[in-house]
Amino acid sequence: MKPKITIQAIAEAAGVSTATVDRVLNSRLPVREGTALRVIEAADRLGYHAVHVMRQRLPASGGRRRLGFCLQKRSSPFYQAFAQALRDAVARQTDGRGTAVIEFVDDLEPGIIGEKLLDLGRRCDALGVVALDHPHVNAAVAQLHEEGHPCLALLSDLSSPLRLGCVSIDDRQRGRMAAWAVRRLARREGEVAVFIGSHRYLGQEISEMAFRAALREQAPTLRVLDAQVNLEDEQIGYEATLGLLARHPHLVGLYDTGGGAMRGIVRALREEGAGRGIVVVAHGLTPEHRLALVDGIIDLVIQTPVGPVADTAVSVLLRALVPGHSVAFGQPFVQPFELYTSENV
Repeated sequence: MKPKITIQAIAEAAGVSTATVDRVLNSRLPVREGTALRVIEAADRLGYHAVHVMRQRLPASGGRRRLGFCLQKRSSPFYQAFAQALRDAVARQTDGRGTAVIEFVDDLEPGIIGEKLLDLGRRCDALGVVALDHPHVNAAVAQLHEEGHPCLALLSDLSSPLRLGCVSIDDRQRGRMAAWAVRRLARREGEVAVFIGSHRYLGQEISEMAFRAALREQAPTLRVLDAQVNLEDEQIGYEATLGLLARHPHLVGLYDTGGGAMRGIVRALREEGAGRGIVVVAHGLTPEHRLALVDGIIDLVIQTPVGPVADTAVSVLLRALVPGHSVAFGQPFVQPFELYTSENV
């Protein structure tokens, strides 16, 4: 059981009197903003359970909010674009008084992600999270919720019952759209490959299942191979694609449910020649994907609209921080995806 954090302990950590801490906590009398912020930061460091209440009762803050966003793969053009969209959304929806604190995680080890979430979440009022679904991640979400930092899943849902919900596209529809493209564009019978970043990304798992189900239902002559995990890594995607092409000369389709490894997949396809008659469906419209569309390496890109997703995410997080606002956990906030071919990039 955690030791109780007292007002006296907060006062000592902040270098103020207990009366000042009481005024910040209960809004009894005005407190200078700098002093109030020092008290709140001290309470946050100590792990005081009601620190979020202290932030909400700080009139001098003028509605200032620190929204944290834990994204993945700093080198990814998609995540860089998403990060900028989040910064813009926070600035716009808070009239420039809010701050977007964005950090990237390149290591997909669940324990490391969980630690990153706790560290970032405790430094912010609320947190948006792109992460695989794992007990370490869900434990961090539950702990942050207990400490007054609401969490929202982004792009791929989590199974934690204490997340606000998930802002994403319809992953089942995305998988079926990919199957539709392969079924309609494949020139012959044969085998179809599926890449997945990790089976613990719920969004990718749903898309893979929907893709298989649609082809099983509508194109039984196309045999879907076992999914290959590429960890959203470019080099793994490159090597896996070369091996795939060597082992399966009758390959007619390839669907990547993630996006982080697509650079490597495209590189392998270019080296092996673009005229193999393989229908390729990718996720995420990056500069490399645009060029691959134009060159005929990729046939269809399914794009998550980063602007609308960012706007919705910031709106949900800010609403969750409004005093007295009732929260319905686990809500889906689904955005329509965009489709790109060589004719509209």
